[in-house]
Amino acid sequence: MSKSWLTGASLAVLLGISPAMAQKTVVGVTATEIKVGQSAAFSGPASVYGQISTAESDYFKMINDQGGINGRKIDLIAMDDGYSPPKSIEVVRRLIEEEQVAILFQTIGTAPNAAIRKYVNQKKVPDIWLGSGASMFVTDPKEYPWSIPFQPSYRLEGQMYGKYILEKLPDAKIGILYQNDDLGRDYVNGLKDALGSKFDQMVVKSLSYEVSDPTIDSQVLQLQASGANVFFDASTPKFSAMTIRKAADIDWHPVHMIDSNGALVKPALVSAGLDKSVGVITAQYLKDPTDPGWKDDAGMKEFQAWRAKYAPESDPANPVWAYGYTMAQALVVVLQRAGNDLSRENIMKAATSLPDTTTLPMVLPGIKISTGPDDYRPMKSMRLVRFDGTMYKLMQE
Repeated sequence: MSKSWLTGASLAVLLGISPAMAQKTVVGVTATEIKVGQSAAFSGPASVYGQISTAESDYFKMINDQGGINGRKIDLIAMDDGYSPPKSIEVVRRLIEEEQVAILFQTIGTAPNAAIRKYVNQKKVPDIWLGSGASMFVTDPKEYPWSIPFQPSYRLEGQMYGKYILEKLPDAKIGILYQNDDLGRDYVNGLKDALGSKFDQMVVKSLSYEVSDPTIDSQVLQLQASGANVFFDASTPKFSAMTIRKAADIDWHPVHMIDSNGALVKPALVSAGLDKSVGVITAQYLKDPTDPGWKDDAGMKEFQAWRAKYAPESDPANPVWAYGYTMAQALVVVLQRAGNDLSRENIMKAATSLPDTTTLPMVLPGIKISTGPDDYRPMKSMRLVRFDGTMYKLMQE
C-alpha cells in the first residue's frame, strides 16, 4: 500500500497527535514526552541547592505516574553546572543545541542566570522560574521576553522590612550590615525605597562585608556602638550565624531583621544557637513543614504524602524540599495551561498569563500569584515571621 495518502492530519490521528501540533515540529515535544532542561548545582560551593533539582525530579515522577501532562510525561534533563557561570553557559548550550529541550527550568543562582540570559533569549527558549530573587531579573519583559523569575525580588523583600519599621518602629535607630554584592545591595535599596526621605535620618550606621571575610565581629561591635536598636542584616547563612552569635556574646539585643536567604533555621540559626536566635525577624512565602500549626492543612498533607512516597530521603526542616516541590508544581500549572500546544511560544504565553486566582498548596495564605505580558513577577509579596526558639511564627501585619 502506498503511504503517500497519509497527510499530516491523518498521520497525526494515527499517532495520537492533534492536527494543529502535526503541522509543525515542536522542539522537545513528542506524543509521549516533554523534554525539560535544567542547569543544576550538584557540586561546587552551592551543592546544597542540588537537592532542589532532586525534589523537582521527584515531583515530576509523581506527575508522570498520574499520567503526565495531557498524556505526555515530563523528562527532566538536569546537568551539573557546579554553580559556575562559565559551566552554566556550557550546560545550557548542550541542553538547547544537543538535547533539544523544549524549555529550561529553574536555573539556580544570580550569577549563573545572568551568564545565560542573553544566549537563552537569542535562542528564544523559555527559561521558566529563574532561581534568584535579584532585582536585575525583574526587568522590562521586552528586554528579556524569554526569561521569567518566580520568587519575590530581594528588593521587594527589603521594602517589606522598611514598611514594618515605619509602621511599628517609627523611632528606630537602624544599623545595617550587608553583603557587598548584588544580593546585599538589593536588600539595602529596598529598605531605602520604603524609608524614603527618612532613610538618612533613621540609619545611624551602614557597613558591608566581603564573602571572603573570616569574621564580621568588628562590624557588629561598630553597629552596637552606634546606638542602633534595629539591626538590618542582609547576608547569607554563614555570616548571619556569626552576627547572631556575636550580638549575643556582647549582650546586644536589637530587633534583628535578617533576609530570607540568611535566616534559614538550617544551617544559620542552628549554627548560631536556637536560644540565641529568639526574636529574629525574616520573611517567608512558603509554609514550614515542621510547624505543627499546619498539621491539618490540606496543602501540607499533600506535601507530606508526596514526601513519604516519592522523596523519603527528604528533610522537612530543610526548605529546599518545599521550594523544589512548589517550583515543580508551578511549572506543571504552566504546562497544563498551555494545553496541547506545547510550542515554546505558547508555553511562554501560559507562563506570562497566570490569573490572580492561581494557588499553590504550600504558599502561605494571603500571597497572590499572577503574571501578565507586562508583569513577569508571579509572586508579589511575602509574610513576616519571628523565630520563637523552635520555629518561625507568622506575625500580625
